[in-house]
Amino acid sequence: MGRCIRTQRKGAKGGVFKSHTHHRKGAAKLRNFDYAERHGYVQGVVKEIIHDPGRGAPLARVQFRNPYKYKMDNELMVAAEGMYTGQFIYCGKKADLTIGNVLPLSQLPEGTIACQVEKEQGDRSRYARAGGASIIVVSHNEDTGKTRIRLPSGIKKSVSSRARAMVGLVAGGGRMDKPLLKAGRAY
Repeated sequence: MGRCIRTQRKGAKGGVFKSHTHHRKGAAKLRNFDYAERHGYVQGVVKEIIHDPGRGAPLARVQFRNPYKYKMDNELMVAAEGMYTGQFIYCGKKADLTIGNVLPLSQLPEGTIACQVEKEQGDRSRYARAGGASIIVVSHNEDTGKTRIRLPSGIKKSVSSRARAMVGLVAGGGRMDKPLLKAGRAY
């Protein structure tokens, strides 16, 4: 009789190797990129800020009016630090530069701290989504339509200036400051 090695135990995906995803709230994304956001702005209201199991950062449930039908759209976004329930947030090219608002990178001045940055325009956010994470806008190049950003890892990257980002840094940043000495004291 040989020993059942770790890789064999992981293969069936049972017990300690299965992630507990049942209570998760859903995918956190920016709102779908549409005409209203391209040319003006859309107003939304933060309905609640919720904990998502398995994620360090809190989520914000934001309600927007649908621009085409008589109904409301609910979006789940990663909450920026300083967001609160009842807050109005604005998404679009003409939105103000305040915490929680979503703007194209071309509208953010150099040195702005932002989070939930898109890799390409309309992909609904890829970079800086973990608790406490943020990017810094380093420079704009109007000729090529690219913006240079500094990622949380310190790497500088060029992305399209039309890619959107949320102003501010992700909430839930101090989570790793307190050491987890043993699992029994985790809460």
